[in-house]
Order: sequence, then structure tokens, then C-alpha cells
Amino acid sequence: MSTHRVERLKINYKTLEEFQKFREYGAQELSMLEDLQANIIENDSNSPFYGIYEEDQLVARISLYRIDAKYDRYFKPAQDYYELWKLEVLPQYREQKNGTALVQHAKSFGLPVKTNARCRSDEFWRKMGFQPVTYNPVRDRGENPFVWLPSGVGLQD
Repeated sequence: MSTHRVERLKINYKTLEEFQKFREYGAQELSMLEDLQANIIENDSNSPFYGIYEEDQLVARISLYRIDAKYDRYFKPAQDYYELWKLEVLPQYREQKNGTALVQHAKSFGLPVKTNARCRSDEFWRKMGFQPVTYNPVRDRGENPFVWLPSGVGLQD
């Protein structure tokens, strides 16, 4: 059984190769791979990706981007926050608290966290202490935002 140790993933060929096992392998990873091939950048430690390994295999990952306070349209007072994207766990490793460990890691930085509930995941986000925000068509552009608020942080009107 995994101990759910979350680590920041390095951007290197091995990590990008592992990403191909995940369902949501997208343009961002492809562009990182192109950058690596063009520049031979190895082990970039400023990666927005965090993951959990089990027996040297990446089994769960998230993308976590720090957003500057000047772009904050959710929290009060306006502040830096994290946007959580691509929470994914390989099918055979689900129901083992890997997703929970990744979300707890995101919350451990102490800043608000925003995500988009996709694939009917609303219930998961509620269990993680997130709440839906009132939909604003200009701000949310078809997304389904959920937020986690640390102590002392509220929502903008």
C-alpha cells in the first residue's frame, strides 16, 4: 500500500513519457516535450506538476499553478492563489486515497485553491472541503469552479 508521498515532478524525458499513460495527455505536455527536444533542458524543478509514485511508477498527478493576486477574481481579500488542473489517478490506483493526498498537498501551501469540477466530480470536491462559487458567465466562461478557502479568506461579491 502506498504511503502517498507527494513530490514535485521534474520536467524531463522520463516524466513526460510517464504522462502519456494518463487520459488527459494534452498540448501542454507536448509543448514541454518539444522544449526539451529543442533545448535539452533536463530536470527543470520549476514544474507545476506534483505526483505520487508507487514502485517507481507515476500513479497520480496534479498540475498546480500559482496565480498572481492581480488576476484574482474569486477571493477576498484579493491574493495569490493556486489553480489546480489535471488531478488524475491511473485507474488501477483509484480508491486508494491518492487523489485525496494530492489535494491535501495543494491545500498545505495555505493559499486559496480554485479548480474546475469536471467529469461529474462535484461530490469529490465537496468531500475535499471545496465549495462551488456562484457562476459568473464573464469570469467563468463555461467552467464549473469550486474553491477551497483557508482561514480568513472569503469570496468576492
